[in-house]
Amino acid sequence: MKITVEQVEYVARLSRLKLSEEEKLRFTDQLDSILRYMEKLNELDTTGVVPTFQVIPEVNVLREDLVQRPFSREEIMGNAPSSEEGYYKVPRVI
Repeated sequence: MKITVEQVEYVARLSRLKLSEEEKLRFTDQLDSILRYMEKLNELDTTGVVPTFQVIPEVNVLREDLVQRPFSREEIMGNAPSSEEGYYKVPRVI
């Protein structure tokens, strides 16, 4: 697939980029070479290759979901830098 200057101008307009004529030509060449490389990859036979989304095997580390005693109001309010009548007191924002 050959990229044209018109396609680069279209993408630039969608991206709200103002490109000079030199930049348009440079990006046309660069995008064209990227797509030619991708076409080369499409020539590979991937029959029987399992699709992967992560190269390194990773496992989510999750803690066991246990029912625990809820925090008391006093414990929670102990973290407040300032409180009033059992509520967090914060500076007024207008």
